[in-house]
Amino acid sequence: MEVIIPLVLSGCGLVMISSLSLRNSMAGGNPYLAPIRQGQFIGLGITMMLCCLAFSSNTLRRNSGKLFAASWILLLLTLIPGIGIKVGGARRWLAVPGFRFQPLEIILFTVPIFMADRLTDDDSVMKRGNFHSFVRPTLMVILMTGIPLMFQPNLGGTIIVTAICFIMHIERRGWRWPMMGIIGGAAAVVFLILIAPYRMRRFNAFWDPWSDPTNTGFQIIQGLVAFANGALTGVGIGHGLQEERYLPEAETDYIFPAIGEEFGLVGTMFLLLMYALWTWRAYYIYKNAKTPFMKSLALGLTASVIFPMFVNVAGVTKLMPLTGIPMPFISAGGSSMIFMWAKVGLLMSIKMESKQSK
Repeated sequence: MEVIIPLVLSGCGLVMISSLSLRNSMAGGNPYLAPIRQGQFIGLGITMMLCCLAFSSNTLRRNSGKLFAASWILLLLTLIPGIGIKVGGARRWLAVPGFRFQPLEIILFTVPIFMADRLTDDDSVMKRGNFHSFVRPTLMVILMTGIPLMFQPNLGGTIIVTAICFIMHIERRGWRWPMMGIIGGAAAVVFLILIAPYRMRRFNAFWDPWSDPTNTGFQIIQGLVAFANGALTGVGIGHGLQEERYLPEAETDYIFPAIGEEFGLVGTMFLLLMYALWTWRAYYIYKNAKTPFMKSLALGLTASVIFPMFVNVAGVTKLMPLTGIPMPFISAGGSSMIFMWAKVGLLMSIKMESKQSK
């Protein structure tokens, strides 16, 4: 189940990308380019999953600091002109020959490993409830990753990293300081929205997209129209009209509304059910993990998959402002797909190691 469900989700995304790619071919594009590329990313992701199966908990603990440091350096490189690639006003990408990737996805892979190691050290019980236990590692990790992310800028990525750190800290060391951090974080988000005109425009578009339907509110409105067109059972694969002419970023950020138009409420509920079943299976791995490190790591890995899903769905359904976070296992793109599968591999490794110790 832990592997089958991501396979089903990846297959659904591939079908939707193929449908959208067929439409693009009518304007002179290659109808096979996008699905072939997505299939390659899925293959790379499964290969990464198989590699991660070989990592024991002891190996991860010994190298947690190195992994986090390497991913943090990659995150810093995005801010250097000439190295970081700027797309849509944000500098979030790095490039190697033949491939462009987003270091945020690597950070979302290494942060749970690093946090799990630091939260389950030998004197973690003595630190429980102590403010110092919140500063190190939780607040330290949030600041080290959040500051570079905000300079990209990437508020959505900052929120997800913060949420992962908080839930892992709460599971190990309690609610006291994270609750104060949540209140302070919410105030910081409001402040960051108010001081940045582009964030304020995005918030206004979220609050009342119909006040400017042809500009700032266009994206949100077209996503809602796509859901409305799909109704209960959808218009059928390849027959969606909204994503053909109006729905922006239909293969990435807005693939969920594209699925909603072609497969209707039935299709979108099926995907959410798949995520719910996968979360239940991940919870089973968490409950049966044999060491505190494995428990904390399983929780962090699960959160790093489910939180982006919630942020994406909430953004396209007008429950929160848009953040540009892709749909796990479904949206087109390489870095997200590869490291989502890598997390599945680590979860399976925890499961197998727990069974062996039992």
